[in-house]
Amino acid sequence: MAKKKQKNGGGTPATVALAAAGTPYTLHAYEHDPATPSYGEEAAEALGVTPDRVFKTLVAEVDGELTVAVVPVAGQLDLKALASAVGGKRAVMADPAAAERTTGYVRGGISPLGQRKRLRTVLDSSASAHGTICVSAGRRGLEVELSPADLAALTSAVLAPIGRG
Repeated sequence: MAKKKQKNGGGTPATVALAAAGTPYTLHAYEHDPATPSYGEEAAEALGVTPDRVFKTLVAEVDGELTVAVVPVAGQLDLKALASAVGGKRAVMADPAAAERTTGYVRGGISPLGQRKRLRTVLDSSASAHGTICVSAGRRGLEVELSPADLAALTSAVLAPIGRG
């Protein structure tokens, strides 16, 4: 596992956004196995951190508007709670092609940072229990570790209990 601090530049829109904001972060690269059934659990294992500190980025539609949900890989997204968190009535998972097209990232590598089109974002409130969390840095096999407060600030995220289990 490669681990390094980066302060300027980077290889993905997510790391470029972090560097431009002057936000401290640690980049973690690992060998991605395309056959893995869970990208998030693979990341947690490769980084040697508990799955409650590794968060997956999911794109859902809330009342027809694409919305980003960032939840621990150890659980699932509660669609009803997501809708409620943004004042909506109904949420469904977004079409994967629409999520990729809108964010500019491929599935399994969607980052909440540096998206092509900035989408409203909800971060599961469990993130606040950790000094740092890991999210995708914009490609499979690359995670960025940063404080939940910095992630929320950079994405203008609402914190809400949207994860379950």
